[in-house]
Amino acid sequence: MDNFTQPRNTTREWVHGLTALILGLFLLGVSSGLGVMKSIVDIWGSLLSIPEYPAVIMREMYLGWRSNSIGRDKLNEELARLRNENAKLRMENARLGGGAGLLSEDTGGRRARVTLRAPMSWWSEIRIDRGEQDNVVQGMPVFSRGWLVGRVSSVSPMSSWAELITSASLMIPAVIEETRELGVVAGDGTGAVLLRYIPVGRGVRAGMKVSTAMVGEQLPPGLPIGQIAGEYTSGADGYSTYRIEPGADMSGFYTVSY
Repeated sequence: MDNFTQPRNTTREWVHGLTALILGLFLLGVSSGLGVMKSIVDIWGSLLSIPEYPAVIMREMYLGWRSNSIGRDKLNEELARLRNENAKLRMENARLGGGAGLLSEDTGGRRARVTLRAPMSWWSEIRIDRGEQDNVVQGMPVFSRGWLVGRVSSVSPMSSWAELITSASLMIPAVIEETRELGVVAGDGTGAVLLRYIPVGRGVRAGMKVSTAMVGEQLPPGLPIGQIAGEYTSGADGYSTYRIEPGADMSGFYTVSY
């Protein structure tokens, strides 16, 4: 019985050993195969990255450009906002300081050159060589030697148009400083400047000073315009119109300040 059992045990051990050997070889092959597959995938990925490289570079360049563009747009918006605030502060300083003294050419106001004054609109408007990039905004007063000559009517990046006080369409609330009578300054389109809607019998005399009034938000109050030259008409409606002698030479100025 013992001799018969011993060969059976020996056969069983051989079978177990052979099975373990086969399983080990299989696992070894599989593991080495995985390593080979990884190597193949790595090589294939490297090869595929070559034609993709230009597209990757272009994508990075586009993203960089887009980021810079957005940054510039935000910077320009902030700059425009600061310019507008600066212009408003300068106008407010002029109002609190009592007129054009803070903005005149003689006291450091920004200067601009008159680049166009067409004969057909000589008394109506001028173009100056300053625009948005120079902190010019629509509605700003324009001066010649500290005297009001007009108001900015339109603005472009590098130039602006200003309507003159001799224009028939520009109406400016004004006050006679000695009597505090309120009226409206407007030109006649031919070079004259008139003060309208002053009640008759208010004791207005030649030489009295006229400046902008604190009415509305067109212009800051206290900007000097000129002085009364004499009565122009006295209407039956109870109001008089007076001629104004502008402080500035409206017939020929070549530079202004704002």
